[in-house]
Amino acid sequence: MKVGVFDSGVGGQAVADAIKSAMPELEVDYREDHEHVPYGSKTPIELLSLVTPILESMVADGCQVIVIACNSVTTTIISELRERIVVPIIGIEPMIKPASQQTKSGVIAVCATQTTLNSNRYKYLVETFAPNITVIQPDCTDWASMIEQNDINHDHIEETITSACKQGADVIVLGCTHYHWIEDQILEIANKYNAIVIQPEEAVVRRLKEVLAQLG
Repeated sequence: MKVGVFDSGVGGQAVADAIKSAMPELEVDYREDHEHVPYGSKTPIELLSLVTPILESMVADGCQVIVIACNSVTTTIISELRERIVVPIIGIEPMIKPASQQTKSGVIAVCATQTTLNSNRYKYLVETFAPNITVIQPDCTDWASMIEQNDINHDHIEETITSACKQGADVIVLGCTHYHWIEDQILEIANKYNAIVIQPEEAVVRRLKEVLAQLG
């Protein structure tokens, strides 16, 4: 069976790799839109015009399920995409619910793009699952671009995560798959403050297995 994985750039490759590792029998077709990265500053209308034709081409090439490995796309236009695309779509969104369940300090930090943070879906997640939790939103505006360009400012990452931990965050949510490529550095910093780091690769693999079982 052929499964598609889409992201704006290199971020989703980590998700594709996780799927391949968990289900080596699958053919994984990974697509990215490097020409238009980053997606984190684009409007929903812009995203829809960029993403729709790519997903349509993935379906035409035989993908029976598509994983949207992009929080910005999932939190803004996944409903519209599901209306247009004829195969099941699995999205990725910030893990607010698990973070709120795991925090002991009552403070979590969500590292995400501005498009994700401004989305109605993100606001719903916070209001629904973290109404009594303090949610810190560090400025990660340039992170996707610096990862895409392989020009990583390690000092800036350390300052950002350290600041969040000093504000009491004991759970760091990686709300952009690009950030998975700097997860080791974030973990190293968070460990100094006994904070944990969570991201959705395992959850996506579980959901994909469920969808594939339903397809038979």
